[in-house]
Amino acid sequence: MTLELEGFKLQWSSMHGNADTSGIVGLWLAVSFRCARVCTFLRITPNSLTLLGVVSAVATAIVSPHLWSVPFLALSLIFDGVDGSVAIIQKRVSSRGAIWDAIADRISEICWAIAFYRIGIPLLWILAAATVAAIQEYARARLSAAGVKEVGVVTPAERPVRASFLFCALIVPHAFSLPLLIALVFLQGLSFILVLRFAFSKLH
Repeated sequence: MTLELEGFKLQWSSMHGNADTSGIVGLWLAVSFRCARVCTFLRITPNSLTLLGVVSAVATAIVSPHLWSVPFLALSLIFDGVDGSVAIIQKRVSSRGAIWDAIADRISEICWAIAFYRIGIPLLWILAAATVAAIQEYARARLSAAGVKEVGVVTPAERPVRASFLFCALIVPHAFSLPLLIALVFLQGLSFILVLRFAFSKLH
């Protein structure tokens, strides 16, 4: 039986701690679902999309600060956002795939950090942003390992937002790049506090 959009949303929600699928999340899922249907028709596997996401992120780092890095950045986000949807539609959801996806996410973010550096932003600020982001994702991973399957809190500095800051840094005049990253560091700090507060509320 062909999986329809509502069934797809239900499966996605159950995989993400019964997360709400309305609003902007529902809009993204509708887009992702249609992209995943096309990928399935073309017999593209979830792992292939995960790999393409990493390759696109590497290309982003290599091409930066040239504007050609922008479409590579967009492709890395698209591939990363659709691979899980393809796994649901193709019934290939697995723990191994989830691990590969998490590893691919971390590699991609390293590439984004390199792209920031090639723009000319001081290394100290790049390390600050990358470190806080990594700690936030590690805290979520530990929560999941402890049995907390809920999404919990959607912070103001999730991966798409971090990529958006890089996008802006690539297209604005160089003088604005550092203030953008400094703003991201503080936004990341707030996001980490929100995740930490959620963690304490679940593990008391």
